[in-house]
Amino acid sequence: MTFSQEFNIIFDKSVNDYHITDSVDAPENNPYPKNTLQGHLYSKNWIDAVQWHLEDIIREPGIDPVKALEIKRRIDSSNQDRTDLVELIDSYFMDKYSEVKVAADATINTETPAWAIDRLSILALKIYHMRAQTERAEATPEHRESCSKKLAVLLTQREDLTGAIETLLKDIEEGRKYMKFYKQMKMYNDPSLNPVLYAGKNS
Repeated sequence: MTFSQEFNIIFDKSVNDYHITDSVDAPENNPYPKNTLQGHLYSKNWIDAVQWHLEDIIREPGIDPVKALEIKRRIDSSNQDRTDLVELIDSYFMDKYSEVKVAADATINTETPAWAIDRLSILALKIYHMRAQTERAEATPEHRESCSKKLAVLLTQREDLTGAIETLLKDIEEGRKYMKFYKQMKMYNDPSLNPVLYAGKNS
C-alpha cells in the first residue's frame, strides 16, 4: 500500500464514522494517536464532513434567518480550522523531507502536498454521497443511472489524484521537487485586518 492510498483509507473511515450518527453536532471520535499524520488526516476529513452537511442545511429554503447566520459563522470558523489543519499536515511533510538534498534543477509544485490531499478528502465525501444517490430507492432509474456515471468519474478522479500525490511525494523525497508553502492569510477572520471588524472596534 502506498502512502497516498493510506490517505484514502483514513478519509473513507472518517466519512463512514461521521454517517453513523449523521449529525453535525456529533463529537469527533478520532481513532488515531494525537499529533500524528493519521490523526491530522482523520480530523481534517471530519471537519470536511461536518461542513459538507452544514452547507446542505443552510440551503433549506425555509430556514430561519437567525439560524442561517449562526450556521454561516460556524462554516467560517470551520474553514479556518480546515486551513490550520492543512498547514499542520504540510508542516509534517516539511519536517519529513527537511534533510533531502534538493537537485540544482528541482522545481516547485503548483500546490503543496497537503492542499492536494485536501482535494482527496473532499473527493471521499463526493464519492460517498454520489454512491448514496445511486442507491436511492425512491429516485427514478434515470437519476440513479446518471449518478452512477458521475460516480465512475469521481472514482477515476480519485485514482488519478492519488497517483499524482504519490508521484509528488516521491519527487520531493528524491529532490526533484521541493516544498515551499505560504500560510493562508484569511483577512476576514482577523480583527486587525477586516475593515468591518476594526471599524466597529474603534467606533
